[in-house]
Amino acid sequence: MSTASLPLPPLIQRWRGRLPGLLLTLLVAATAMGLATLPWLQAHGISALTLAIVLGIALGNSVYPRIAAQAAPGVGFCKQWLLRAGIVLYGLRLTFQDIGQVGVAGVLIDALVLASTFALAWWAGTRWFGMDRESALLIGAGSAICGAAAVMAAEPVVRGRAGQVTVAVATVVVFGTLGMFLYPLLYQLNLAHGGLPMGEAAYGVFTGSTVHEVAQVVAAGRAVSEGAADTAVIAKMVRVMMLAPFLVALSLLLARGRATQPGAGRAAIVVPWFAFGFVAVAGINSLHVLPSAVVAAAIDVDTVLLAMAMAALGLTTHVSALRQAGLKPLMLALLLFGWLIGGGLAINLGVHAWLG
Repeated sequence: MSTASLPLPPLIQRWRGRLPGLLLTLLVAATAMGLATLPWLQAHGISALTLAIVLGIALGNSVYPRIAAQAAPGVGFCKQWLLRAGIVLYGLRLTFQDIGQVGVAGVLIDALVLASTFALAWWAGTRWFGMDRESALLIGAGSAICGAAAVMAAEPVVRGRAGQVTVAVATVVVFGTLGMFLYPLLYQLNLAHGGLPMGEAAYGVFTGSTVHEVAQVVAAGRAVSEGAADTAVIAKMVRVMMLAPFLVALSLLLARGRATQPGAGRAAIVVPWFAFGFVAVAGINSLHVLPSAVVAAAIDVDTVLLAMAMAALGLTTHVSALRQAGLKPLMLALLLFGWLIGGGLAINLGVHAWLG
């Protein structure tokens, strides 16, 4: 028997099978990251992650079905493992010192906005709109924490399907984009008429605690001032840091609910190990032991990993799934958007008045 006819080791065979899908998602991710550098897209807070899922959906409903058999192993790997690695490395964008910069008031505001928004999504989504629980929870996670990244992080805990995840991400894009334009307008209207005691710093905390995506927060903050943008980003980063305890609490809550169902055995708790990795990486970053060049390079790698995961999600999403979802997800997201503005403003003003 010649060496050419010898079977390859299983590990090499597995990775060779994944290669077409990995290259495809990498190509989509690279294209999205290139487009995201365009000034117009940057000015409107449209991130590489958003573009990656849009491009993925376009290819997934045109070219991809013809090569799905060859690319599916790699695309599936991106949706599962590259996503989790991306969430872990996301911790490099944060430090525990960020918490100190917004103070007790900022942390409390973020926690109250997160809890109230997610609770409203769960209750209204399943009770008012009659949606399946998975879709309601995914939309709630995206609205309450950090947009598309939170939706993707919550997916393995909620056990959502690709179509449900895509619909949830779409709602984040729609209402987060609307918020980028609406928040500065509301600030200017308040400044002109003097209705509420809100300066640039308070506006920054309000924006960071209620707008969906990090890129959208930056755009909404800069529309007022650089100082407002800096405060908004810090408040947003503290909110992102709450992703890990949120996922653990959600896993415990869902496991308890499954255990109470008739005929159910002992419910398994989905341990989101990547959430602990996220906190660990943020902790290491807080020590400032890593060279800034290393951190910057790792953040770039993280963006690539998350963009590849988004591209994989888009590739496996059919437009028919979005049509089947109907108006209910958008109506729920609209309700949450209204709560983030009205309820979030009330929480911000109330906490600031209480703590002085």
